[in-house]
Amino acid sequence: MRHRDSNGEAEGGEAERGPLGGSAQVDLNLLRTFLAVYRTGSFTAAARLLGLSQPTVTTQIRALERQLDRELFQRLARGVAPAPYADELASRIVEPLDALAGVTGGPGGPSEVHPAEPVHLAGPAELLTHRVMPGLAPLVDRGVRLRITPGLTEPLLAELRAGRYDLVVSTYRPRGRALAAAPLADEEFVLVTSPVWAERLGGPARIAADGPAALHGVPLVAYADDVPIVRRYWRHVFGRRLVRHPAVTMPDLNAVKAAVAGGTGFSVLPRYLCAAELASGALVLLDDPDDPPINTGFLVQRPGSSGNPHVALVRDHLLQTARDW
Repeated sequence: MRHRDSNGEAEGGEAERGPLGGSAQVDLNLLRTFLAVYRTGSFTAAARLLGLSQPTVTTQIRALERQLDRELFQRLARGVAPAPYADELASRIVEPLDALAGVTGGPGGPSEVHPAEPVHLAGPAELLTHRVMPGLAPLVDRGVRLRITPGLTEPLLAELRAGRYDLVVSTYRPRGRALAAAPLADEEFVLVTSPVWAERLGGPARIAADGPAALHGVPLVAYADDVPIVRRYWRHVFGRRLVRHPAVTMPDLNAVKAAVAGGTGFSVLPRYLCAAELASGALVLLDDPDDPPINTGFLVQRPGSSGNPHVALVRDHLLQTARDW
């Protein structure tokens, strides 16, 4: 057992340190306020959620920063962004504080009279269907309400800036500082065709020997007329520009996959989307380069844009579950 001197210091002259890296006693109310600001991205929105004044929230966050001797938030023109240590702190306290709120009926607990507003999430239809929605099932079971919109990245980001959505799964990192983007997951692209066409072509050995010239006369099935995915594959793997036009275009990668599997021709698809068909033999991998083209998807949010605590809950959960994708 340690003994204290008259100044309240442990023997040896060092103050006893707690699990958060500051003093052994951290006011629970300060941590609740921190978590509310972290989730909403705004002192004002956190104040509304907690039933406090905005100056009180500001004072409590400053007190916690002094106590931990760490900066927790970077002040932005609109709202705040978490400093690096804030992510670590939030991950350590979110579950116990949420569990306590569930017992006491505090903010975020099940005894709230008015449930939180739905979280508006948008992104590519295929990624939403095959990855995002299965990953969010546990949150729906906990009472999170979702409104999902599929679409193309560029218009979705424009609508995110306008406030229509809370979160957008983007196929690229948006430019500028108006939006906060966190890497979500990588997707690998693969060159595929049907077993019938693979046999006619001579299989992957023909591609390895002759390169893309082996596909002369095979219809190209693509997502769009400008074939961005196929062009990227050609440039990255074959080191040349794609000089052909698609025979069939459909703005739905699931439809592209179905057409290729049905014998329409060949295409380039995300591996996650056609993994089952490759395993079953419904699709054939025509090329297996050592360095396949990879695209990183991002989870994008407008900082300080929402007072809904479930937005941060969805964001954090997606970033965590995407590690297993």
